[in-house]
Amino acid sequence: MSPATARSRESLLGLGAPPSAQLLHIRDLVYRVAGIFQPDSKLGLLESRCRKRMQMLGVATLQDYYRRLTVKPTLQAELVALLNEITVGETFFFRNQPQLDALRNIVVPRIVQARAKMSPRHLRIWSAGCSTGEEPYTLCMMLLEELSGPLKGWTFEILATDLNELSVAHAEQGLYSDYSTRTLPEHFRQKYFIACGENLQINAELKNYVKFSRLNFLDDPGMAAINDLDVIFCCNVLIYFHGAAKSRVIEHFYDNLLPHGYLFLGHSESLYGVNEDFRLVHLPSATAYVQSEKRQLATPVRA
Repeated sequence: MSPATARSRESLLGLGAPPSAQLLHIRDLVYRVAGIFQPDSKLGLLESRCRKRMQMLGVATLQDYYRRLTVKPTLQAELVALLNEITVGETFFFRNQPQLDALRNIVVPRIVQARAKMSPRHLRIWSAGCSTGEEPYTLCMMLLEELSGPLKGWTFEILATDLNELSVAHAEQGLYSDYSTRTLPEHFRQKYFIACGENLQINAELKNYVKFSRLNFLDDPGMAAINDLDVIFCCNVLIYFHGAAKSRVIEHFYDNLLPHGYLFLGHSESLYGVNEDFRLVHLPSATAYVQSEKRQLATPVRA
């Protein structure tokens, strides 16, 4: 059988034929490695991402590509490359204004009060699934504005992680197009950005507050190393997780947070039926999750 014939027999998802065994094996591998589940309705998209990588590698069939994903020494590098294709996100600055208003007007004052007797006066926020960096930079700008108000005398840091190494590299560069900055208020545009041709470049002050790194949510040691957090933003990420993998990530989030901490998810995401250690709170312009009182009583307070 020629490579062209093999490809045509494999690529029948659009014709209503069942997916190939090789594609299902790749789906299972992605789930085991990263916790990202591709439902049957998204298998066509998964196949297109695989074939993009196959074209770049000169690989003819999904069976041969699956071998690239599972046989050393190519497996680690190719798994990262495929995950980069699968996890391409779309975001922009000040994407969820109600959440930002809730953080500024309600959450930050509550955290300041809760940490009144704690030292140091330092705020830690994690942008988990930061994509190309618009979210953590937005949070950073907002907190910088609060240093002359509720956060006077405080310091802060923002941790920003993503599975996609290309997105992390983009975020570290801090160069954004008109599309990403289309909702950027003029005050922030003038204060924190530098014109760079047709794009805008994050200034040095802003970059100093945000630390970017690549992180797989199923990397238990990596997840456990992030601790003593006041706020976690994980918006529109858990929709790609399924079952036990999702529960595992949420359990880590519980351990990552201080007892007074807040977890923000995306509009369409919920912990209902997934985890009972968090309870939903209305802020009221947005919703977030806090640790349940039962678990808080059993958890020692970390200074």
